[in-house]
Amino acid sequence: MIKKVSLFFCVILFSLTAFGQAQKASQPSGKKPFVLGEIIEIQSRILNEKRTLNIYLPPGYDPKDTLKYPVVYLLDGSADEDFIHVVGLYQFTAFEWINIAPKSIIVGIATVDRRRDFTFPTTIDADKKKYPTSGHSENFIQFLEKELVPYMEKNYRTNEAKTLIGQSLGGLLATEVLLKKTMLFTQYIITSPSLWWDNGSLLNLDASPLERAENRQTNVYIGVGKEGLTPTEIPRVMEVDANLLAEKIKKSKPGTMTVYFDYLPDEDHATIAHQAIYNALRFFAPKK
Repeated sequence: MIKKVSLFFCVILFSLTAFGQAQKASQPSGKKPFVLGEIIEIQSRILNEKRTLNIYLPPGYDPKDTLKYPVVYLLDGSADEDFIHVVGLYQFTAFEWINIAPKSIIVGIATVDRRRDFTFPTTIDADKKKYPTSGHSENFIQFLEKELVPYMEKNYRTNEAKTLIGQSLGGLLATEVLLKKTMLFTQYIITSPSLWWDNGSLLNLDASPLERAENRQTNVYIGVGKEGLTPTEIPRVMEVDANLLAEKIKKSKPGTMTVYFDYLPDEDHATIAHQAIYNALRFFAPKK
């Protein structure tokens, strides 16, 4: 009985000691938050809703300075999506001893409804029923063109260089912008685009906006992994569709557009984004 009582009090004493240590550990002196960027909300008249932006400013950024920076517009840019790892890529590749990408402002556009924002209307009845909010990419593209880009140019020190990054359905949206509003961005990073949407109709779109982009250098990167068949009634292969897109652009492009097609057989739809974006930055880097 005495042994049991002694053991009981030892357990209580140990618990109180551990609790006190935990209390001290939770309140370290000099503790400061690690801040990666800033979070802002803008009211979109076009989308009729508030949109959250995660914004990374490069080291040395000073709103009072005359120095201006490229802007990277990242689809699926929530903190729990691609914002953090893409910021890391740009921060790493901008180191002076690496010097692949320029110091850049990163704008992560937090996701609300990917099917609504990233897809155009489909003629496939099954997809209309399965994804009832889909088909409103035109509004999202107007949001980019008429609200978000002007907002960034008004409130931040930006230069003329603008990159759009999209993967999967985001890659579909980036492709639509490229084919319809080529001059809106100077660089496109398109990864594993969901070109299967509406049975690949985007691949048949008139490419005349590409042909009119004659007076400015535009870089286009298209990356795809080993991904296989698409989720469609009519079988399609994502690698084939991505290659068809690259060939379409090459055939229609003016002399000032450079297209990079990158097949990454060691990656799949889930793992490709980080490696593909890094490869794109290396492709885009000026030759030394």
